[in-house]
Amino acid sequence: MNLTIFSAPKPFRDPHIAAIQRNAIQSWRMLGPEVEILLIGDEDGMAEAAEEFGARHLPQVKTNDQGTPLVSSIFDLARQHSEGALLCYVNADIILLPGLAEQAANAFHQCPEFLLVGQRWDLDVTDALDFEPGWPQRMMDDVARRGRRHPPAGSDYFIFPRGLYTDIPDFAIGRAGWDNWMIYHAAGQPWPCIDGTPDIDIIHQNHDYRHLPGERPHYRQPETQANTALGGGARNMYLVLDSDRELRGGQVRRPRLTLLRFLRRVERALWPPDDKPGPRRGLARRVRRLRRRLGKDVE
Repeated sequence: MNLTIFSAPKPFRDPHIAAIQRNAIQSWRMLGPEVEILLIGDEDGMAEAAEEFGARHLPQVKTNDQGTPLVSSIFDLARQHSEGALLCYVNADIILLPGLAEQAANAFHQCPEFLLVGQRWDLDVTDALDFEPGWPQRMMDDVARRGRRHPPAGSDYFIFPRGLYTDIPDFAIGRAGWDNWMIYHAAGQPWPCIDGTPDIDIIHQNHDYRHLPGERPHYRQPETQANTALGGGARNMYLVLDSDRELRGGQVRRPRLTLLRFLRRVERALWPPDDKPGPRRGLARRVRRLRRRLGKDVE
């Protein structure tokens, strides 16, 4: 079963951003010839990277008033210009490991409609990686020594059958909120949202935010507030913890009720439907702070 990976990389101007994005794209290419890669956008250096790694470049993406590509356009272009039965959006700083296409196909055989997401490992990477034979094990050995599991907030990859997510709001890519909406939307459908964390390892190459206005993190950008509003408010900003299935040992099944999942359920139950401040919202935020503190140590 063919898999189409698509992404909207940042400009390749900054040497560190360029290095980690090239690492990421090369890891996708190592998934095998049956995996198609689309690079979407018109950022500096993208056409050259697409040519180097045998990816298809689609520059004609729609943007918002700030010039930021729209998630809706990115997904539409990927669907129009791909052949894969399964689509996978992934952030351009993410290392994917061999076996991902097979794991996605396995989920598809068990669930004809689904969203597959998962947590990442964070790792400091500064230079070009060595993709000689044995690289996946070397990467995971490095993760075991220096890496850290990122808390289960949002997601960095989304795998789904090509017929899903045909009507996405005009979110700004590279800002917070749209990834949370993807999980929220799945939760409202008759198809499962699958947490692939137990079976799928992905590696995020750490970076700063010099590429964003004011050098502020994406979650502190005005476009993040706009994304949240488009997604229906803070109540709809779902997490990997809100998935209703997990992929464990190759089987799609109900997830275990961990402490973090329980606290997240309490937090959602307390959050007011209208997002307005009040006692319930204040209590929900206290539960959220507790969950976040525990999330640094508990998976």
